[in-house]
Amino acid sequence: MGIVQQTSFSSPLVGREAELARLTGVLERARSGEARAVLIAGDAGVGKTRTLDEVAGRAASAGTIVLTGHCVDLGDVGLPYLPFTEILGVLAADERFTAVLAAHPVADRLLGGDPDDGGGGGAGTRSRLRLFEGVAALLTELADIAPLLLVLEDLHWADQSSRDLLRFLLSRGVLQRPAGGAPGGRLAVFASYRADDLHRRHPLRPLLAELVRLPAVERLELRPLPDADVARLVRSLRDLPLPDTTVHRIVERAEGNAFYAEELVAATDTPAGGVPSGLADVLLIRFEQLSEIAQQVLRTAAVAGRRVGHDLLRDAVGLPEEELESALREAVERQLLVSGDGDAYSFRHALAREAVYADLLPGERARLHGAFARLLAARGRRSDSAAERAHHYRESHDLPEALAASLEAADHAQRVGAPAEELRHVETALDLWSAVDASARPAGPDAVTLTLRASAAAAHAGELHRAVSLTRSALAGLGQDADLELAARVRYTLAGNLLSVDNLSAAFAHSSDALGLIPAEPPSSTWVWAAATHVMAARQVGEYETALRVARRALRVAEDLGVTDARADLLISLTSLEGGNRSTPQGRERLLEARELARRAGNAPVEMRALFNLAIGCFESGDLDECLPWAAEGLDRARRSGLLSSPYPREMRYLRLLVQYTLGHWDECVRGAADTSGVLPAAGGHAIGPGLYVALARGDSGAAERARAMLEGPFDWMGTLVAGIVLTDAAALRGDAEEAVRWARSTVEALTDDAIPRPAVTVRLTALALSAVADTVVVLRGAGDAAGLRRWTDTAAELLEWARSSAGQGEDDRPQGPEGQAWLARAEAEGIRIAGSGPDPASWEKAVAGFAYGDAYERARCRLRLAEALLAADRREEAAAEADTVRREADRLGATLLRERLNDLVRRGRLTDATPTGDRASVLTARERDVLRLLALGRSNRQIGEELFISAKTASVHVSNILAKLAAASRTEAVAIAYRQGLVTPEPTTST
Repeated sequence: MGIVQQTSFSSPLVGREAELARLTGVLERARSGEARAVLIAGDAGVGKTRTLDEVAGRAASAGTIVLTGHCVDLGDVGLPYLPFTEILGVLAADERFTAVLAAHPVADRLLGGDPDDGGGGGAGTRSRLRLFEGVAALLTELADIAPLLLVLEDLHWADQSSRDLLRFLLSRGVLQRPAGGAPGGRLAVFASYRADDLHRRHPLRPLLAELVRLPAVERLELRPLPDADVARLVRSLRDLPLPDTTVHRIVERAEGNAFYAEELVAATDTPAGGVPSGLADVLLIRFEQLSEIAQQVLRTAAVAGRRVGHDLLRDAVGLPEEELESALREAVERQLLVSGDGDAYSFRHALAREAVYADLLPGERARLHGAFARLLAARGRRSDSAAERAHHYRESHDLPEALAASLEAADHAQRVGAPAEELRHVETALDLWSAVDASARPAGPDAVTLTLRASAAAAHAGELHRAVSLTRSALAGLGQDADLELAARVRYTLAGNLLSVDNLSAAFAHSSDALGLIPAEPPSSTWVWAAATHVMAARQVGEYETALRVARRALRVAEDLGVTDARADLLISLTSLEGGNRSTPQGRERLLEARELARRAGNAPVEMRALFNLAIGCFESGDLDECLPWAAEGLDRARRSGLLSSPYPREMRYLRLLVQYTLGHWDECVRGAADTSGVLPAAGGHAIGPGLYVALARGDSGAAERARAMLEGPFDWMGTLVAGIVLTDAAALRGDAEEAVRWARSTVEALTDDAIPRPAVTVRLTALALSAVADTVVVLRGAGDAAGLRRWTDTAAELLEWARSSAGQGEDDRPQGPEGQAWLARAEAEGIRIAGSGPDPASWEKAVAGFAYGDAYERARCRLRLAEALLAADRREEAAAEADTVRREADRLGATLLRERLNDLVRRGRLTDATPTGDRASVLTARERDVLRLLALGRSNRQIGEELFISAKTASVHVSNILAKLAAASRTEAVAIAYRQGLVTPEPTTST
């Protein structure tokens, strides 16, 4: 019955779940006879039309009549009743409503263009009242035929007559409940308007104030989208993934506005920066409506930045106080500026400021920047204003002052623990360095030392590849007569940065050069740090004897010189080189000593290295609960020192998420991954890895695509590892052995450095690939395909050899801990399936026991294999018990793919739940009972999803769960069982 005029949107609706739920609730109440209205406010471009279109589409699918009228900006010559005539025109074009319209002459009056507004006199007023009552009667009759949704868009452009008619409909017409408690009309009115267009004297303001006081009218404000939702929107708008830095920049500039985000994405292919021309035109419309003086004030404010103090703006613009205040009031009323705390003004949106700034002439821009620079300098050279002064001096082309202020701003950023800002200011200083005469440069560092400082800031900010690039630049800048200590510092810093991006062989080469440049005698702190870096590099490439020898000697020198933080760093390295490693009590004692030394020295990076090793040591020993406090302490230390994006905190964030995933705290893991993904720069696999593992297990079809996107751009060791795990597992779950083996092999090869053996994750990747190979072999064996069997058996033998060598050679050449041994047990069990020597429950019991250290999901997956093996061995009761355990764990985790596989096994093996038949109703969740009711009515998965406002995929999963819980082989059988057991009752029928 529904008719709906939907706009064609190229972008998906992202976010707005709470708003959609609220509007849907209003529609539900309207369908039951409680007429309601919602006034929907939001800035231009925030998503009002997109949200209303989504709601209208859902309502129309449920049988609601949806009528949409648009108000249009026609200036002073607005057409009366324009949105209502549009609605009546749509009705008139639909022959189903011919009889209804014929019974209401008001339609002819409005469509004929003779509404008789009645500008004066009683007759005109009475005629207008009859028109209003006629529209109300028409809408009421339509609502008697079917539920009715009336959508009015852009009320800020509504003409006076339309506003008056809306006032009547909501206050005296369609929303009024009949006397005596009878049901009201099945009608809802959703009306949208731009909040940022409502200046103080806007004619819609008094009407809104009047309407929101009515009991049946509520107001809904569409606020800017959260950053995470804007990022999702941005990524969905392009077929090929955008770089993370581009996404974050667009998110930052869009400030939650969907339209702005879409325009900025569309402009990413254009070479010019700034605001896209089409968007700039939109943003400048309101600016051009201001008086000339107000435009002058806004241009000056745009040069100051997003925010400017009143006094500073007054001095820069040079206007009398009265004229300035009048201009500011005009800009505030037009909602271009907002007044804030501290006697300051801010642009309502950063892009509006960019558009106004771009509209300035080059000479005008330079002149105003110079004025602001001089005003700020005259107020005292406060360190917190150095960044502003540097910016204004640079844009006004006063380069010597810009260089001095940039270095001052970098010092301030370093003191307050802001490495990303320090990097920006130091790089600005480096850009200016060659353009400023040597005599005009500030006294202090040379260009190489400054570049070395920039590389340290980049590493602390998490810009690891940038840190490498900057240190290489410092190395290239060293002259033939360079100071040996500086030359050594550059080389061991480069080695440390190369270690952070897993370029291990190059790191070892540069650390060797650094150590060779500085003599050990006389002892120096530079030699100690060169030695400490060389120890780490030597250990990473397997040169354990060299690492141990250098570490012991350097530790003695560090103790003699009192270089406490270097001593701590060397103790951490020696933990894995002497005696007990970090997963043993002895190793932890040494790490605790190192942590205390680093803390005493105030060296946060070394302290965080000690805390990371304490945390990862607990993970490697299987003490997962003990791991979390150490990771939390390390992250807190990083937070307090402004180093959250540096390498060790990145590792600890990943480790914390991994422990949550492993222990089965999946909702907590997903929330943590979402929070972490906002850390800049994007932390890649460290931030989202475990969240992707959860998404894949829960049936998220986009998980594999997001994993593949992580392989774009510069090589990221952790990103490659995470992507490899997800893509290998995804292929195995699809039953695609070719893809699973290809991803496992390519990932291992990508993670293997020339100087080291295969990484520890090899055993996990091969076990995942072997599960797909085993499934394929079972099918081939049943088909009698001898050639296929030989091929896959040879592949399996190679993968098993990889798994065994990886599990036997983990950290520091020792066998891997409980996790690695559990994956090896799973790989061996899959190998037995491939060998085809008959069901072997014992191998799967060993795998289940292996994952008992804490990996809930992998233990459940092995239990499912165990149930298959027990069933094949005709041990049905044991198989049913294992299946029941898997069911409970899969439901707890929300592991939909595991549950689907279990349901398939239960059906194929005719296994029944351990729960007695009489308790089946209590086994079904509330959502499953809703799905079962609709299933009994013959609804498809798509129809079930629409009625319950869930996806068809989710509906399908619920149906599969119901079939398994009722031990039914089909939907029809499930419904029959449900009727038989009284889980659903027949719907009452009405006689006609």
